Amino acid sequence: MSTKKRILFIANEMSPYLELTEFAEVVNKLAVMSNDNNLEVRCIMPRFGTINERRHRLHEVVRLSGINVTIDNDDYPLIIKVASLPNARLQVYFLDNDDFFKRKFVFTDENEKWFDDNALRTVLFCKGALETVKKFGWPPDIIHCSGWMTGLIPMFIKYAYKKEPIFSNSKIVFTIGENTFKEKLGADLLKFASIHDNITKKELEYFKEANNTAMFRGGAQFSDAITFGAENIDKKLLEEFSKVKGKKVLKFDAESDLSEYIQLFNDLSN
Repeated sequence: MSTKKRILFIANEMSPYLELTEFAEVVNKLAVMSNDNNLEVRCIMPRFGTINERRHRLHEVVRLSGINVTIDNDDYPLIIKVASLPNARLQVYFLDNDDFFKRKFVFTDENEKWFDDNALRTVLFCKGALETVKKFGWPPDIIHCSGWMTGLIPMFIKYAYKKEPIFSNSKIVFTIGENTFKEKLGADLLKFASIHDNITKKELEYFKEANNTAMFRGGAQFSDAITFGAENIDKKLLEEFSKVKGKKVLKFDAESDLSEYIQLFNDLSN
């Protein structure tokens, strides 16, 4: 039986599949470094339509088929696909849904208009990622969330999934990145995010502005450790989370070799 610590990366971008900010390459490097440092690694991201399945050799994982995610009393099916990260022996899992992820643009249409359903797409990805881990039967010691689209996951784990044995020992690292959109996710975000009775108005308060900053704020609030993944961070978030009692914090370092992340993962999992 493997005694390796397990680390799960959940991100809305990761090189070479999707590169929206510079942190996409960091996620790739961290996954490879973690693998090289005797951690058992898996990665989850959305299968956006911009990702070329043939080039990256994605294929459906039949044993993981049949996942249905319930949001606001509606059921949404997920197809799980997988690819091997180039030059590394680790797997990246892609969450796919014909209605929400297959379109040929990521968050805006061909006229750069914000998709009206981005709130639902976000909740579908966050809940879908956790349901996929349950289907794995693979309890992660560390869950590293990066990208605004993962902002709900720490809250979901701490409240909606708190009685799930698979997450009972998981420590959450959340990376605050640069703001990449000015639009609002809208009032639907809080409605869709109320996936369980354990999530109350108190928890949702951090997300009430339903904007880029709010997604980072909520993710950081409910995590066990916080990292800053870019130089241009919202000033309010810098002030709020640079020093947080009871949480480990990694500040941004453009010259970093990322070894401090590996140390953080090891510290949290011991």
